Amino acid sequence: MCIAIPALVVSVDEMMAKVDMMGNERIVGIHLVPDVQVGDYVLVHAGFAIEIVDPQYAKETEELLIEEANARE
Repeated sequence: MCIAIPALVVSVDEMMAKVDMMGNERIVGIHLVPDVQVGDYVLVHAGFAIEIVDPQYAKETEELLIEEANARE
């Protein structure tokens, strides 16, 4: 199973962006979403932002991921 994690774009530098994924900062490629801007939410998979999503969708997805993680404990 593949999964994409929602992340908030914190900064953009050419084809790379710093994102905040549920409190963890990472550098990801933005080749697939070249129009992304600081403040956008993206889905991140395998080190790349693959889609820009709305904030509500990102929040709901984060909540589901946390619920799933808690169920596994």
